[in-house]
Order: sequence, then C-alpha cells, then structure tokens
Amino acid sequence: MRDIVFTRRSGWIPNVIREDGELKLMLGAGADANHAPRTFMFSIEEAHLAVIREDLARHLLLWSAVLPLCDAAGTRGRLDEGAAVALLDPILLSSRADVDALFRRVPWDRGRLIAHGADIDLLERGQVCAAMGTATETSNGKRAQEYHANRRRAERGTELGPLDTAILRFTGQYLHGATVPRRLPDAVDPAVLPEVIRVIATAEQACAGMRIGRDPRRGKRATDKRDWDRMATTVDAAVRRAHPELVDEAVHTVSFLMCSEAAGRSRNTPLEDDEEAAGDRADFGESARKTILSFTDDKGVEKRWVQDDPRTATAEFWEFVGDRSAADNEVFTIEDDEMGEGIQLHFYADSVARVTTVREGEGGSDPEYRVEYSLVDGISGYRKLVSAFVRGGCASLEQHGTWISDNAEFERARRRRDAT
Repeated sequence: MRDIVFTRRSGWIPNVIREDGELKLMLGAGADANHAPRTFMFSIEEAHLAVIREDLARHLLLWSAVLPLCDAAGTRGRLDEGAAVALLDPILLSSRADVDALFRRVPWDRGRLIAHGADIDLLERGQVCAAMGTATETSNGKRAQEYHANRRRAERGTELGPLDTAILRFTGQYLHGATVPRRLPDAVDPAVLPEVIRVIATAEQACAGMRIGRDPRRGKRATDKRDWDRMATTVDAAVRRAHPELVDEAVHTVSFLMCSEAAGRSRNTPLEDDEEAAGDRADFGESARKTILSFTDDKGVEKRWVQDDPRTATAEFWEFVGDRSAADNEVFTIEDDEMGEGIQLHFYADSVARVTTVREGEGGSDPEYRVEYSLVDGISGYRKLVSAFVRGGCASLEQHGTWISDNAEFERARRRRDAT
C-alpha cells in the first residue's frame, strides 16, 4: 500500500510517500533501457519530512545531491540507498555552513538548482544555502540551459559581446549550436536588432547568386557538401571583414543560417529546376539526344526512361540514384542499348567509365567493347557527365575529363589523386 504524504506543485520535485507504514522519498530520474522513466525510493524519518515540508531550499538541495546517485544507477542498476540516506541529516538537519561544506565535497546537479531560481553567482562561490534564497517551486529549464551554454563557452575561452549574443538569439543558436538556425527577430532586444540585420545583410550580399545543389548519392534530400563549404567560407570571410568585433561563434552561426536556407531552397526545388539552376543543360542538337535509356544499380534494379516521359532523363536518373544509393550500392549505370554505349558511375571511387560497342557479337561470339576511365570531381562533375551523355552520348564526354583506356594506368592516376 502506497500513500502520498507530501508533494509540491511541481510534480518533478521528490515526493514523500508512506509505503507499508514506512516513510520514503520518491523521485523520478533518468530512464531505463526502454527509455521509460525510472523511479527511485529510499527511507527517511519524520524529522526529515518536517524540514522538507517547511523548507523549499533544503528540499531542492537534497534533490540536487541525490540526482547524481540516480545517474550512477544507469538504466537498470539499483540506487545506492545507503549513500542517499547518508545525505539526509547533513542536508536537512545541519547548519548552513555545514551544508555549504558538504556541497564542496559531494557531486550535485547544479543545473537543477539554477532552473529553480538559485543565484548563480552565489552558487559559483560555494554559498549554496544563500543562493537558494531566491528559489522557486516552478522550474525554468531555459535558465539552466543558458547557464550550461555559457559555461561551455567559458571553457572554450569565448566571451560574448552584446551583438554576439543578439546574433545567436536571432538564429536560435544561443542555447544549442547544433540546431537548425532560423530567423527569430522577436528573440532580440529591439534596440540591437538593426545591428543584427546589418550583419545578416552583409552575409546575404556575400553569397548572392551562390547555391547549394543536391547530392543524390547521399539520399533524396541530401545537399552538396562542397557547395555548402564554399558558401560558408565566402560568408565567413565577408562578415569578418565587415564586422571584425564578432567572435567566431557569431560569425559561424550567420554562415550556418545562409547555408541552411540555401540548402532548404534546393531540397524544395523539383529536380528539373535544380538541374537548370546547376547549369547542366548543354545542347548537342536534337539528333544526338537519347530517346530510350536504362538505369541500373549495383543490386541489379533497373529503371527505363523514354523520350515521351514527362520528366527529363537526367532528373529521372538522379531520382533513381537518390532512391537507391547506399553504402553497399554505389555503382550506377546509364545505357543506350540502341546505340550500344553507356556510362558507369563509381561513387565509391569518384570515377566513371564510358563504354562503347566496337563490334557486335556475331555467330555466338561476344561483342567487343571499348572501356575508358576518368576521374570525377564531386557531384558537380557527375552532373556534367550525366547531362552530357544524355544529350550527346559517349562522344560528348571527351571535353569532360581525361579518358584512360588502360586500367592499371588509371588506378595509378586514382591513387595519385587520392594521395594529394
């Protein structure tokens, strides 16, 4: 039989229960192997209950000191009840000076106290009891998050100025630098907002006309890392020149914003439009254009395209790659059976092979093929090759690389490239 004896308005602060006639402190902390919340309990006395009822600060201090024991229990271990019970008298029944001394010796959850209003400066000086003079039952998790974010910055030697802080708040990166940045003008002090907008305008001007294309090799919505790095470098340099007072974190969050927005535009652009924007539409004349093509991957899956299809061959091919590409599926082929030619893309090696039929098989003999290899410079290089082949066949690929027919010679060239 379990009865709740005492609880506070905030449900997370430990409750006092009576179970089979025995008083216990019960708290939720951590999670089990199935990600369900864990519950811990340990015995207390009537004297401890009296302090918990009357003194919010001591109640919170006890919670803060018990939480590391819960963390130590992990997802399935038992709470060290002896260590938990040993905290009761020193925290709930001792003098303020003794409590301060205890908190200099034992681990405790600083963020929990800060979330409940503890004075940060006093906590930093080791005056935990005095710090709890501003404690509240309600929790403000954002306050603790800001504390931890600033502490990490201090450990890196970063000190934010007012404009740095405003930029990070504007992009939503003040607490978590790994989150996708956004434009949040309402999060910034109106007096500082015009300065933030000027920094953003500098970045926008620097990357005007630049784009981040898609990279179907890494999935349907993946974008080109090289394009991203190129835009980030351009924006970083421009913002540093125009605003040298900004710290690295503020500069990087501005370039992160520009790149994220450009990548988002690319992901939401139909493949045909994305191809157009990338400048892949070379023209080799109507007579050279392919009318029927087959696409295959390394797993033997095939897709056919015909000229009457509503989408272009290149758009269909890259859609096929985006759907099928994986760590164990990195070789894709485009073939024109009628013309007896094709190209094979080796994504794992940044290379391509073009294959042309020299002699058709006759009388049961195998056909004879000419195979030539070339190195490829990233997804933009692959885009040019695919577009050129679709519009002009193998003959149109001559200008898009150095073609090597000897496999051993090509492997040496590839190793030299990879070594640089």
